[in-house]
Amino acid sequence: MTSRDRRLPVPAAGQDGARGRQMTAVFFGGVVPASPDEEQLAEEVGMALAGAGFTLVHGGYNGLMESAARGAAAKGGPVTAVTLADKHAEWGAFNPHITAEVHLPDLGARLNHYLDAADLVVAMGGGVGTLHELTAALYYAGNIRPVPVWITGPTALGLLAFLRRERWLFETPTRPLGFLSPIASAAAFADRLHHLTSQTEADT
Repeated sequence: MTSRDRRLPVPAAGQDGARGRQMTAVFFGGVVPASPDEEQLAEEVGMALAGAGFTLVHGGYNGLMESAARGAAAKGGPVTAVTLADKHAEWGAFNPHITAEVHLPDLGARLNHYLDAADLVVAMGGGVGTLHELTAALYYAGNIRPVPVWITGPTALGLLAFLRRERWLFETPTRPLGFLSPIASAAAFADRLHHLTSQTEADT
């Protein structure tokens, strides 16, 4: 597999001292936000993640990704874009808050990069690409490694309710859903993030 990982100078940001490394939050969100309120929520999510010492990782483009990156940058946090090597020219320039970039050969490699690196997955609304990423994260967390998956914003929460109602997503003794958390607001997100980072420090 070939890849290109070009790291640019990044501002100092908090680290998880117990683990001795920067923790990674993978953000899935679309390029066409459903509303200005969702854009604001994405920015507040990015600020909270950077303030808690996370590196933000996502596709690197516009819409909710740019809003989250703007929030992270406001707190001095690094933002890594992960894209497809042969699609970057077609998809356009990264948003101006990107501090590092990774170019991968195919969708499978891109998804594996996201999920294998994630200490936390955060998903908001988007199109079919975001849906693909979110459902991959749900399967990964339920079957491979129980990385926390947090769903926030009215669009994504509506999708989660649909998946549960139509039983595309359901819990069994062998497929627990303890990794999954619906989060209703920026304040609730910040509270949950504080709990997560405090628990991580205590566990290590």
